Amino acid sequence: MSRCSRAFTLVELLVVVVVLGILVAVVIPQYANATADAQLKATQDQLIKIRRAMDVYYVRNNNMLPAVTEGNGTWGQIANPGDTYLRERPLNQWVGGPNAGLIVFRTGPDTSFHTNYGWIFDPATGRTWAASFDGDDVPFAR
Repeated sequence: MSRCSRAFTLVELLVVVVVLGILVAVVIPQYANATADAQLKATQDQLIKIRRAMDVYYVRNNNMLPAVTEGNGTWGQIANPGDTYLRERPLNQWVGGPNAGLIVFRTGPDTSFHTNYGWIFDPATGRTWAASFDGDDVPFAR
């Protein structure tokens, strides 16, 4: 008398569980890196937009810089809602949190990572840097 078995064996189930475990071990770190990469790229993109908007404003307004003030997202004439320069307030996703849009006045870039502010603006020259990035626009490790 032959018996037809339609169930999986314990060995087959263990092989499937091990393969799934290996896949999860590979995918989870890649997902974590993807989030950090997205924050880095978003901040670099915002920095490029700010610099371009500054340059265009400077040329269109007889070599004058916009009236940027220190504070939370106060980019003067280049970041008004619906404006032709910047359509929204730029945020530094690398810094993140409530200070991502905060602007401070300084004459150079940061030297280490922090979350105190999002952007650095030099009112004398119009140069702009992302907080927690060096002078070459490379982020500091968190």
